[in-house]
Amino acid sequence: MNQKESGSPVRNSVIGNFSKMEILLSYPVLKAFMCGSVSGTCSTLLFQPLDLVKTRLQTFQPTGKESGRVGMVSVLINVVRTENILGLWKGVSPSFVRCIPGVGIYFSTLYSLKQHFFPDRSPMALESVFLGAGARTVAGVCMLPVTVVKTRYESGCFQYKSVFGALKNIYRIEGSKALFSGLTPTLLRDAPFSGIYLMFYTQTKKLIPQEHFDPVLKPLLNFSCGIFAGVLASISTQPADVIKTRMQLSPEKYRWTGEAVMFIFKNHGLVGFFRGIVPRSLRRTLMAAMAWTVYEQMMTKMGLKS
Repeated sequence: MNQKESGSPVRNSVIGNFSKMEILLSYPVLKAFMCGSVSGTCSTLLFQPLDLVKTRLQTFQPTGKESGRVGMVSVLINVVRTENILGLWKGVSPSFVRCIPGVGIYFSTLYSLKQHFFPDRSPMALESVFLGAGARTVAGVCMLPVTVVKTRYESGCFQYKSVFGALKNIYRIEGSKALFSGLTPTLLRDAPFSGIYLMFYTQTKKLIPQEHFDPVLKPLLNFSCGIFAGVLASISTQPADVIKTRMQLSPEKYRWTGEAVMFIFKNHGLVGFFRGIVPRSLRRTLMAAMAWTVYEQMMTKMGLKS
């Protein structure tokens, strides 16, 4: 058979890659992973500035001339003035490295758990809490080293040149333990957030008679349910987020979670545990709402029940 009949090597390679992709996407779990990754990409790119502002607020140390109080708008203006507009997206590279596979792992794990435990019915409220928390725990542990790098990028206190370089630098200088610093508060923040979010999201959707609305409005309704669920979940897990940020920026300073808790309370009081709550609530709420909306729309297009 000549080259004309068989096609060029490049063409055959492309066709072969597409065939492999089709085979992979025949598995529902991989479809869920892909849908989750796409939704995570969209939400991360849009809302990264809010995450950076949240990190800066949580690590703000007032000088003698400052009152000790600083707002979200002030941080935004300062970042743009000193680091230019692109400075608001500092840390977006590790965010992508974390969120694209991380959100994919979360949704594919959640899909697998739902299919295994509740193949014929929707989970109840408390069951949704455990499903969301379980899926987030798996994703959180897998992606924690990248989360550490992301937090350090956003703080402005570290000048890493790449995500891989940062991981290698942390491992070489601080050891493997530093790559998993803040694991406990991260799980105490993320697992309850996802559990609470999924519970409120699914229960709110059940209360809305969606069959009475135009199908075009369904994404908007899902997004609205996501906003409501995200606000409640963000507020309840904010203290764990502040503790996590502190531990990941200074792992040598806090040997265990209790030391970080005592330091924050001693120096900032109870209000210190809610620093950065506005940008974090905005970001987490909008990111989760958008991620779930995009995920569910893509899963519907693929003929799968989310």
